[in-house]
Amino acid sequence: MREVNKTTVMEFVLLGFSSFHSFQNVIFCVVLLAYIICVLGNITIIVLVRVETSLHSPMYFFISIFAVLEIMFVSVTVPKLLAILVQTKKTISFFGCFMQLYALCALGETECFLLSLMVFDRYVAINNPLRYVSIMNSRFCYTLAALPWFFGFTISSFPIVETYLLDFCGPNKINHFFCDLAPVQSLGCSDPFRSNMTTIVAASFAIVLPFLAIVGFYIHIIYTVLKIDSKDGKTKAFSTCSSHLIVASMCYGSAIIVYVKPKGTQYDKFLALIYTVVTPLLNPFIYTLRNREVKDAFRKVISHIIQSKC
Repeated sequence: MREVNKTTVMEFVLLGFSSFHSFQNVIFCVVLLAYIICVLGNITIIVLVRVETSLHSPMYFFISIFAVLEIMFVSVTVPKLLAILVQTKKTISFFGCFMQLYALCALGETECFLLSLMVFDRYVAINNPLRYVSIMNSRFCYTLAALPWFFGFTISSFPIVETYLLDFCGPNKINHFFCDLAPVQSLGCSDPFRSNMTTIVAASFAIVLPFLAIVGFYIHIIYTVLKIDSKDGKTKAFSTCSSHLIVASMCYGSAIIVYVKPKGTQYDKFLALIYTVVTPLLNPFIYTLRNREVKDAFRKVISHIIQSKC
C-alpha cells in the first residue's frame, strides 16, 4: 500500500524573472498592458456576439465560449506574475500552487478540446451546408460546448492528484513564474514515476487526440473545398476557417516550442509567455481583423452608441 503523503513544504518560491533585475519594471508594464488588452478584447467579442443578431450562429457561439476561456486562462497566471514582479516575497502557498496548477492544466486542456470542436463546426458547415442549421441546433451546440469543460477538468485531475501525493520534503524553489507540472514534480522527494506516466497519458488524451481530430477534419475540409468549381466559392469556404486555423496553429505551435525542446534554461520562462500572454492577446485581433462579419458588427455597435449619445 502506498505510504501516506509526508509533505513538509508549506509554500513554494516562484523565482519568476528575479535574475533579470533591471527588466522587472519593463516586464511588469508590458505584461499588464497585454493582460488588459487581452481581457478587454475578449470581453468585446463576448458582448458583440451577445447583442448583435447577425452573429447569432454556432460558429460565433463557440468563439464567444473560447473568449470566456481565454479570459479565465490568462487570469490564472498573469495576476500572480504581476504580483511577484513587484513584491519582495515571491511565494505561493502549497495549496495555492496546486490550485493554480489544476486550473492551468484544466483550462489548457479545455482549450484543446474546444479548438477541435470549433473545427468540427466548420466541417459540418462546409460538408453539409443544407443540413447545417438542423444539425447544429441550439440544444446540440450547448451540449457540445459543455463537453470540452467536462473532459478538460476531469482528465487534468488525474496528474494533479498523483503529483499532490508526492512527498515534498525539502526543495521549494520553482524556476518559473507559475506552478507547472514538470517543475513541481521535479521538487518531489519520492519517485515521480506514476506522476510522470499519468501526465503523459493525460496529455495524450487531452492534447494529441484533439490535435489529430483537427488535422483529420481539415483534411476533409480541404478535400471538399478543392471540389468546388468556382474560385469565389473556394475563397469563401477557406475564409471561414482561416481564423481558427491561425489560432489553432499558434496554440499547438507554442506548446511544441515550450514542451518539446530540452528544458532547463532560464529562457523557458520567456517561451512560456507565448502561450500564457502573447497567444491570448493576439486571438481577439485574429477573430476581429480577419473576420468581416465581426468588423461590421463592431462598427454597427459603435455607430449605435455614438448616435444614442448624440
